[in-house]
Amino acid sequence: MRERYRIFGSELSPYSVKVRSYFRYKNIPHEWIIRSNANEDEFRQHAKLPLIPLVLTPDGHALQDSTPIIEQLETLFPDPPVHPSDPAAAFLSALIEEYADEWGNKPMFHYRWFYPPDQQSAGERIARSMMPGISDADLSAAVEMVKQRMTGRLAFVGSSAATKDQIEASYVRQLEILERHLSRRTYLFGARPVFADFGLYAQLYQCSTDPTPASIMRARSPHVVQWIQAMLGPRNEGELSRGNSSNRRSCRCSRTRLAARSSPGRMRTRARSPPGRRSFPSPSAAGRSARRHRSTTPNRSPPCGNAISG
Repeated sequence: MRERYRIFGSELSPYSVKVRSYFRYKNIPHEWIIRSNANEDEFRQHAKLPLIPLVLTPDGHALQDSTPIIEQLETLFPDPPVHPSDPAAAFLSALIEEYADEWGNKPMFHYRWFYPPDQQSAGERIARSMMPGISDADLSAAVEMVKQRMTGRLAFVGSSAATKDQIEASYVRQLEILERHLSRRTYLFGARPVFADFGLYAQLYQCSTDPTPASIMRARSPHVVQWIQAMLGPRNEGELSRGNSSNRRSCRCSRTRLAARSSPGRMRTRARSPPGRRSFPSPSAAGRSARRHRSTTPNRSPPCGNAISG
């Protein structure tokens, strides 16, 4: 039996780096394995769906879908907890994590595949990642194949010429809210990361690696850039934020605006959760998995589709 967890993922998959950041924070022994043609047979042997991240436990069990992965590991590695003990804060943390998974992938995917410079950058990185050792002669054709496939999927996240301005405005609003908020704290809720940090960081980290959204982020939100860097190797540096009731109300309003204002209702792509869903901060893993697969992966995507993995 292996002593380490194994994470099959990709640097270009927000949900992969989300899980990796959690493993690093909890100091869980693990091996980061970039999914590629070289390990495709092993991946398919364990994966129920062709999606990353795939986590193999030391006893050989396979886990997929980033949020249920974190929820399951949280029961095994509870300290330090990623769910705030205060119920209201726990709800807001879970709400922001949900927003990040379900709305945050829209500007991320839009910027990555809408503009030619971003298409080229992401296409080359995916091709080199998926096909290690590819020759320069074959690289150009591989990049074009990736670009053609992924640009054809823009409609899956609601990206089009008609929605371009709305999606990009939501990204800018998100950065403005976060810049003010993170100017006074290391992580979203204080001196250590919570559930919300992992989900939101994952999408914005991808934006920080693509030319167009990265230039916007650097120009407008230096504190967001610092937070993203901190989330690459997050640490427990103290307690969550506390204060008087007015400060808590202000902080909660800031977080609620992030989750509500950044995702306009007319762009909503899925219905409200059905009655009877489990209370936060432990959403139903099965329901989350099914909704995410419907909303972000309508077709069974190949390895190069890992930018919208689970």
